[in-house]
Amino acid sequence: MQTGLERFLDDPTRWVRGARVGLIANPTTVDRRFRHAIDLLHSHPDVNLVLLFGPEHGIRGAAQDMIHVGDAHDPVTHLPEVSLYGKTFESLTPRAKDLERIDVMLFDIQDVGARYYTYAATMALAMQAAAKAGVRFVVLDRPNPIGGAQVEGGGLQSGLENFCALYPVPQRHGMTVGELARLYNTTFAIGCDLDVIACEGWNRTQYYEETGLPWVMPSPNMPTVDTAVVYPGMCLLEATNLSEGRGTTRPFELFGAPFIDGRALGAELDRCGIEGAIFRACSIEPTFHKHARQPCGAVQIHVTERARFDSYRTGLAVLASVKKLWPEDFRWRTEAYEFRDDVPAIDLLTGHPAVREAIDAGGPFDDIVALSVAGRERYDAGRGAALLY
Repeated sequence: MQTGLERFLDDPTRWVRGARVGLIANPTTVDRRFRHAIDLLHSHPDVNLVLLFGPEHGIRGAAQDMIHVGDAHDPVTHLPEVSLYGKTFESLTPRAKDLERIDVMLFDIQDVGARYYTYAATMALAMQAAAKAGVRFVVLDRPNPIGGAQVEGGGLQSGLENFCALYPVPQRHGMTVGELARLYNTTFAIGCDLDVIACEGWNRTQYYEETGLPWVMPSPNMPTVDTAVVYPGMCLLEATNLSEGRGTTRPFELFGAPFIDGRALGAELDRCGIEGAIFRACSIEPTFHKHARQPCGAVQIHVTERARFDSYRTGLAVLASVKKLWPEDFRWRTEAYEFRDDVPAIDLLTGHPAVREAIDAGGPFDDIVALSVAGRERYDAGRGAALLY
């Protein structure tokens, strides 16, 4: 098993001979010996690394969710670091003056297989900017940690494009970042000069533990592969007043609120027909974020059969169940979410206002699910040609 980074290092001159190189990186940008690509490329005699770019959470991955990151300098190589997660939507795209300093932009960040995870959006915006600037874009591919066979969720209603969903791909997209880059470039017409250095030896049915690669947290609240398995559905809780488990040791697997009775919620979730998981009633007291230092009734998701488990259906079930059991206490987030404050956050995540409306109306759960999976036509049409494995 070799990642795109490791294959690139076997012969970098094939890709960057004589070029000034920029690198989009974070803590996951390492080889199997945990050596970071910044150090490996900076010291390589055949690579002229001149500029670094950092996504949400920063190059070092220290910032929490939706916290802006400033420009800086790498403390070891002293290379300039350009933030791609500032205070405005415009800050998410590489600036023309920075792209004038490079000929090739490399992207090497571990995704987790969910469309809201903003690294793929950073990649897409960088590809758009590279296309305008005439900069070649090279993706150093990595496995999808939750496999490339299962797809969950739906598309995106026009007008709801946002940093968690630039294009109408499903919430669990079942693709690597390299495959997403190919999909974005052709099906969604970015049209940049794109190369993808594929992994060697990855099978799409494999989860990350089967690759033999070391797991580095892609973000502060993504500690394990188990977190990534539940994330495509449980991220929906960010759009509510429920704690999604930030401030606990098992974010997204644990969730709750002060008004919740874990036993009642677990029983209601059992009635939603979720396969491959057990819902265990418990209590949490988050140390930060929502309901910090408050005792909360809670549930923990224990995934027993990954192949049968549908995370997105589970997230919808949690929303519908809590709304049904505690209609006076449950609330949708009204604050700005990922640089948009003109529509509810839940609509940005589901891609369909009709899903929120059906949950509010207390409609049948199967009807809610049916609404949530609409709008995948362009993704379905382009996916096959974009696949590499």
